[in-house]
Amino acid sequence: MEDEAPEPRRRKAQPSYTASDIQVLEGLEAVRRRPGMYIGTTDQRGLQQLIKEVVDNSVDEAMAGFATRVEVTIEADGWVRVVDDGRGIPVDKHRTTGKSALETIMTVLHAGGKFGGGAYKVSGGLHGVGASVVNALSRKMWVEVRRDRKVFRQEYERGITKGSLKTTADPKQKHTGTTTAWLADDEIFESITYETEPVLQRLREMAYLTKGLWIRFEDRRAGREREMNFCFEGGVASFVRHINAGRNTLNPRPIYIEKTVETTQIEAAVQYNDGFSQVEFSFANTVNTIDGGAHLTGFRSALTRVLNDYARKQKFLKDDDANLTGDDVREGLVAVVSVKLPEPQFEGQTKTRLGNAEVKNHAEGAIAEGLMQYLEEHPSDGRKIIEKGIMASRAREAARKARDLVVRKGLLDGTMLPGKLADCSERDPFQCELYLVEGISAGGTAKTGRDRRFQAILPLRGKILNVEKARMEKMLAHEEIRALITALGTGFGDTMDIAKLRYRRVIIMADADVDGSHIRTLLLTFFFRYMRDLIDEGCLFIAQPPLFRIQNGRQHTWIYSDQERDAFLGKLKEGQKAHVQRYKGLGEMNPEQLWETTMDPENRTMLRVTIEDAMKAEEIFSTLMGDEVAPRKKWIQGHATQVKNLDV
Repeated sequence: MEDEAPEPRRRKAQPSYTASDIQVLEGLEAVRRRPGMYIGTTDQRGLQQLIKEVVDNSVDEAMAGFATRVEVTIEADGWVRVVDDGRGIPVDKHRTTGKSALETIMTVLHAGGKFGGGAYKVSGGLHGVGASVVNALSRKMWVEVRRDRKVFRQEYERGITKGSLKTTADPKQKHTGTTTAWLADDEIFESITYETEPVLQRLREMAYLTKGLWIRFEDRRAGREREMNFCFEGGVASFVRHINAGRNTLNPRPIYIEKTVETTQIEAAVQYNDGFSQVEFSFANTVNTIDGGAHLTGFRSALTRVLNDYARKQKFLKDDDANLTGDDVREGLVAVVSVKLPEPQFEGQTKTRLGNAEVKNHAEGAIAEGLMQYLEEHPSDGRKIIEKGIMASRAREAARKARDLVVRKGLLDGTMLPGKLADCSERDPFQCELYLVEGISAGGTAKTGRDRRFQAILPLRGKILNVEKARMEKMLAHEEIRALITALGTGFGDTMDIAKLRYRRVIIMADADVDGSHIRTLLLTFFFRYMRDLIDEGCLFIAQPPLFRIQNGRQHTWIYSDQERDAFLGKLKEGQKAHVQRYKGLGEMNPEQLWETTMDPENRTMLRVTIEDAMKAEEIFSTLMGDEVAPRKKWIQGHATQVKNLDV
């Protein structure tokens, strides 16, 4: 007998859902409601994006051959002004909107001159949302256009036009261009105080990528006054020289290649140094394609093929020698590849990878031709480059043998975890975290104070190897680094698999003194060079243990900085006494204190390690951790005045 079919479950009464529930956001209201969709975040990065959007428009004029100067000023009151000497935004009436072209560009999303290919053959801003998004996210904004011997001006508030387009005739006005000024909206952003360094870095980068463009920056804020000018006639060759500054280079002058293939403009610069790391930056229409793409693939193919052909032609490689691999020929390489094309196809919303398949062949052909010509004309440089590749090949083979040896012993595959690792009981990596603790003593304290369910502890004895100065085989011989690689379970370098990570939070916990800072730097250098995915995936953190414990009567307060201590003591009323205890090392705390201040997820403070500027990070690691003493000394002297509370 068949079972009776169960009665269908009754649905709960639903509220009415009609056309009246469909909301249409007018003008730029969508941007204000969901700013993250347009600028990523509303923190400092989003604030910086406003400057980038407006500057990109001016740089597009320069790439089109109509502008030679861009001026960026942060005013004392927080306003930002960008001035260029381009053609000036059109002001005649737009046939679709019925408004002036200027007002259309500033108040309508996806309106601009970068879609049809007529006004701009090459452009970095492709979506037509830049200026209008800045307008939407600004409390106030105004634009002034100089063209046709007239000055046109219009003002806006939070994306809404305030008044008609004002026109002033000026028969003596021969110059053209656009001035855009805005005050970021403090209702949108967490802070409207711009950090200077990211602005300068982006402007410098744009100047490198737009040969001959003069970019001027001025900061007029009290206490931050600064003025800088950027102009590089050498283009990306100057870029490479800047990255290699202070290093011993094999070819004193960068190999510079510039060629147009069909509609693709290709510009590349290559220079080798005697270091072990490689630095490659790729750009498409001045957009930093951090994940590479067709242009970078073409460059790598050309480099490997040409250097092998040249090595065999010059008898550096014998008939029975294996070819140099891509890793071999890229050791010590610094290269910048920039392409400009009419219709770039970026993969992903963040434009991190160029997808135009034809660009690979364009770049490979142009770069191969330029490289071979240089090597033929500079045989001495060619010999040094090939010899470095051969040395890298031999070191790679030695590293492979060392890797195979430790793998055979089960020292890197995660099946034999290091004995000093105090693992957690939880097996879901997304629930687990690993503390890398400076010192065996502090490691013991952390083991006692932790929550054993999800917190693992790996004590590190002393300072690990500086991998910036060592090849891979030497790194693999270092016991502490092997223990670290094994505990994480991902492998390292090109074979790293982030999916195998055993702990989704890896936390560096070191003392708040000079030695602790050095240990943090050594670990960061290792992760940057050999486990970059750990940083890119947001899995690496730095613990923030307190510096002071202030006892005030029966109450105690944990303090994390000298400034916070001074502020706390300054608030005590007259007659109140406080005992201040300074902690120099983690080992000075008992397990309960370490848990309360640094390991308890409810109370602790941690810093997530991110790379906002890969070029700057590369420069800092090479300067501070590399072989060359002079650049490090210069850097220390230049930043000495910024050091506070130096513990010596």
